Amino acid sequence: MPIARPAERVLQLTASSQGVAAEVARRRTFAVISHPDAGKSTLTEALALHARMISEAGAIHGKAGRRSTVSDWMEMEKARGISVSSTALQFNYRAAGSDQDSVINLVDTPGHSDFSEDTYRVLTAVDAAVMLIDAAKGLEPQTLKLFQVCRHRGIPVITVINKWDRPGQAPLELLDEIAERIGLTPTPLFLPVGIAGDFRGLLRRGPEGEAREYIRFTRTAGGATIAPEESLTPEQAAAREGEAWSTAVEESELLAATGQDHDQEMFLAGQTSPVIYASAMLNFGVRQLLETLVALAPAPAARADINGNARTTTDPFSAVVFKVQAGMDAAHRDRLAFMRIVSGEFERGMVVTHAQTGRPFATKYALTVFGRERSTVDTAYPGDVVGLVNATALAPGHTLFVDKKVEFPPIPSFAPEHFAVLRAKSAGKYKQFRKAIDQLDSEGVVQVLRNDIRGDASPVLAAVGPMQFEVVTARMQAEFTVETQMEHLGYSLARRTDAASADELGRQRGVEVFTRSDGVLLALFSDKWRLQYIEKEHPKLTLEPLVATAD
Repeated sequence: MPIARPAERVLQLTASSQGVAAEVARRRTFAVISHPDAGKSTLTEALALHARMISEAGAIHGKAGRRSTVSDWMEMEKARGISVSSTALQFNYRAAGSDQDSVINLVDTPGHSDFSEDTYRVLTAVDAAVMLIDAAKGLEPQTLKLFQVCRHRGIPVITVINKWDRPGQAPLELLDEIAERIGLTPTPLFLPVGIAGDFRGLLRRGPEGEAREYIRFTRTAGGATIAPEESLTPEQAAAREGEAWSTAVEESELLAATGQDHDQEMFLAGQTSPVIYASAMLNFGVRQLLETLVALAPAPAARADINGNARTTTDPFSAVVFKVQAGMDAAHRDRLAFMRIVSGEFERGMVVTHAQTGRPFATKYALTVFGRERSTVDTAYPGDVVGLVNATALAPGHTLFVDKKVEFPPIPSFAPEHFAVLRAKSAGKYKQFRKAIDQLDSEGVVQVLRNDIRGDASPVLAAVGPMQFEVVTARMQAEFTVETQMEHLGYSLARRTDAASADELGRQRGVEVFTRSDGVLLALFSDKWRLQYIEKEHPKLTLEPLVATAD
């Protein structure tokens, strides 16, 4: 095979970079964030329905006869009607008037606050977020917390006010709440025609708030299929809807008078948020959300490495692992590491380097995952999320690359607030117990702490929320056939310490020192008063706070 001369190689690289740049421009990678029960998983499936990935949407409501959503695969999720793990979906969508498909990478995240650490990991892998708000409840605590993470990471936010088919607050009241409580100026692209509970359609606003179009929806049985849409002119809308249309027009004009019209630069800067009113259950407003994502959400961009240098999307291949999950397919019992591609073109089978160990890693088995459904990935580009099978050496925050070494900043662990000792009920299951603990620890399901006094047979689990413990015991039984017993400990907070301080801390009442699996020393305290006392009496001891969601 002839060797390319330098000039030829430059041309080849340029052509390759142009190809990557074109693929990057087509991609939109985002997460859906919300408080529990705001309809996040239902919206995820509604989006997949509009992209023709599925022919019929499920609904999570915990009612007899209802299907669970396809994206919720864990038995606990199906039983409780909540999401406790992250699911990555990829699909193509052709926006109106476009001559090519956009590639949508959607990461559905846990809504429950107990799993906020998993959601934080997901938010390190996306370029935008859809903030889902319940029309009746407005902004809720977990929504506020997740928005602060988006603000901290500079992630632009599109707001969807969901469940407009049910009784709720007035449209402008919800917008005022967003502006007052999180300091984000809402700029509706669409306003509802009909009060909450009587959702007829959407008024599409023009650049200066003028009524451009009326999109009227027709319900389908159970919202299982795409809702038919009818496009009407403002004049036709006024004749058909009367006062409901007039009210929507007046509200749009009022918003324009206060400057609440979309500005792309301010949106990307995190100062404003486009707003859409919708009903994910009925599939009303879902197409409008997809169109908005394609038109306004940013394409993948350069990312800073651990040294602060920008890794552009056309640089050689690199990726960040943000999620590790096992047990998704009981038949295979494999382990998937989800990576977000940062730069370059990924080709299945390519050998990459694992930055943390310096060892080569073969990518023979690469997949996209929709719930438990899998399909092989042959090529992928920046913004795409790819699952690598049996990636036992990979953990959240790890970097993969080719060519010149690059390493991206690690994903920090949150400060745990709940602690428990876990033991196997049967001594004969000790080997499976150890294997299961190591597996769940590497996935980041919980943090595993050990010290010489308690030994390996009784590790201490540390979690942000107590429901993480339920996931551990359920998966221990389902995937490893190990029955366990859990004993909750009387500690409520942790601080990072060092070897020089460990001996003195170990002698203090109400304190216990452990080593986390990543080598970090943690001191656990019974309460904040015990911590304050020790800080006062022993000011030279190392006691550093850990990362939390609000940081």
